[in-house]
Amino acid sequence: MQAASSPDTIRNIVITGHTGAGKTMIAESLALSMGIINRLGSIEDGSTLSDYADDEKTRGHSLNTSIVHGTWKDHKINLIDTPGLLDFHGDVKSAMRVADTVMIAVNTTTGPEVGTDMVWEYTQEYYKPTMFVMTRLDADRTNFNQAVSELQAKFGHLVTPIQFPAEEGLGHHVVIDVLLMKKLEFSPDKPGSMEMDDIPDLYLKRAEELHNKLVEAVAETDEELMNLYFEKGSLTENELRAGIKSALLSRTFFPVFCTSPLHLIGSERLLDALVNLCPSPIERGPEHALCGNDECEALIEPDPEGPTVAFIFKTLSEPRLGELSYFRIYSGHIESGHELIDAQTGQAEKIGQVYTMEGEKKIPVPKLLAGDIGMVVKLRDAHTNDTLADKGTECRIRPIVFPDPVFATAVTTVRQGDEEKISSGLHHLHEEDPSFRVEHDGESNQTILKTLGETHLDTIITRLERKFGVQVTTVPAKIPYREAIRTSASAQGKYKKQSGGRGQYGDVWVRLEPGERDSGIVFASEVVGGVVPTRFLPAVEKGIRETATEGVLTGYPVVDLKAVVYDGSHHPVDSSEFAFKIAASMAFKAAFEKAKPMLLEPVSELTVKAPEQYTGEIVGEISSKRGKIIGMETQGSLQVIHAHMPQASLHDFHTNLIRLTQNRARYNYACSHYEEVPAEIAKEVTSEE
Repeated sequence: MQAASSPDTIRNIVITGHTGAGKTMIAESLALSMGIINRLGSIEDGSTLSDYADDEKTRGHSLNTSIVHGTWKDHKINLIDTPGLLDFHGDVKSAMRVADTVMIAVNTTTGPEVGTDMVWEYTQEYYKPTMFVMTRLDADRTNFNQAVSELQAKFGHLVTPIQFPAEEGLGHHVVIDVLLMKKLEFSPDKPGSMEMDDIPDLYLKRAEELHNKLVEAVAETDEELMNLYFEKGSLTENELRAGIKSALLSRTFFPVFCTSPLHLIGSERLLDALVNLCPSPIERGPEHALCGNDECEALIEPDPEGPTVAFIFKTLSEPRLGELSYFRIYSGHIESGHELIDAQTGQAEKIGQVYTMEGEKKIPVPKLLAGDIGMVVKLRDAHTNDTLADKGTECRIRPIVFPDPVFATAVTTVRQGDEEKISSGLHHLHEEDPSFRVEHDGESNQTILKTLGETHLDTIITRLERKFGVQVTTVPAKIPYREAIRTSASAQGKYKKQSGGRGQYGDVWVRLEPGERDSGIVFASEVVGGVVPTRFLPAVEKGIRETATEGVLTGYPVVDLKAVVYDGSHHPVDSSEFAFKIAASMAFKAAFEKAKPMLLEPVSELTVKAPEQYTGEIVGEISSKRGKIIGMETQGSLQVIHAHMPQASLHDFHTNLIRLTQNRARYNYACSHYEEVPAEIAKEVTSEE
């Protein structure tokens, strides 16, 4: 079994970026260079190390976080490959939470895209050291300079090339490194082929310009380096390395590297950079934790001799093995047989075999130390976002905040009797993927899935069938309309029944008056003289409230009115609570139909963030969906649009927004208020019901 790695020799790297940027192939090329695999896998034939799940092979995209660990120059490197599709950014955030350095892959044929923007925001949220890796340099129509310029325009002048391609496009295999000031030549498809030589005259001028910019950028981040730079006019390679590592930690420098992972170009040098420039868990420093009943903030040092504190950042369910829990150790160690406490629940958890991962392959290890990442099987009750700790250690790691799911769809069983299976399966899948939510709408009796998009929804449905044998179909989520009145009206309700023996008699007059929005149903009595005995008034109120709940026009609840019982009559023998309840219901319905009834619909407050060039299309789309713009503002390079939009329009809005903005927009919404439905739409809804 492998010996445990000390924190100073560990590098935890998360590979992120827009879909199609080459993340999985970067992981694959680095794995081959580290000797983990002996040939490069292919996304097309589903043979890569990190995309091993059946649905990933089918779709040709990463859908889950996967981990590959290897060794390079006596350092352990944990590579975390993440999905690029925006629908799976819950996994991106969870992986980024436990990494020490973020590697953002950028396709040089397209430049930075919406996925680039989003993961950049996550690096800011988590304050993570960040580097860019340019891919597809050996493809047709690649443009390294333009891609770097776009990165600098978006993320600032601190984005600084450390390398540039000698010749990009088909046949590319030479990189000029302006930190080493050397030419790096690679034999395509041959691991271990990097040869270092002097920079040819053809590229020397540009290399010197970029080297000087690199030195200046690094010197600006540290006063001592700046003094050395002024004193000597330059910095040594070791001084630059130390300065880059320090600047990465303070997010004052974002280096740019070059790779063509499909042909192993740049992979060895990238591994060198991970070891020499990226911080170890020790250098990243202590982790913020919440401790005690008052959850005061404390710092957890990455000390292998300290109390064990580990954080579960990902849960997966495998049919034959059960739940797999991926964790990062922030203090102490984890070994087989270790007895820990779930800091959230107080439940004891005994650790079984501890593993490190090579994609799907599980490598048993006796022990892992602070700073490392591993996996265990079949914990009793601990899941994603839970902290495992030694008994008496009352600290927990701050939880991951997942993106808000915005795409709501109802699901229903294909086979009768599968309702419990659906509930259980969705519960397990939610433990794997907390970025979707399951809600039961008691009013419509629907199970609602809220996901990050249509692909996310499709994947959940597929996994539900594959893992739990349950088939579901999707139907639109029902809109919770409401009924109300425009004007006051009165009506009588008389219930009289005689069928031998004691009869039934109830007689009431009810007046309905429009109420304020969100006032519900207000009941009052103006009865005088005992024409409706006091003992029957609760039955009258019950009849009104039950009828209001069931609705009059379409079956949706009635809201925002005052119901006043003001007259009636009774029979000394035949009157009963039942009779007055029925009479009140009759009076309510009759008065409601005379009071100019209307249908109300829920309206959401919508916020859309998108690049400014899409503002016109978005405003037009909102208007076409009966939305109303209530404000606009600028946030950096984004335009923020605030609007009110009927909930009924949100489902189509999601799909259309993706199409109109090439998936570069983000939005969220919350229920705001109810408004009257336009007459033509009210007619449609009424006829459907």
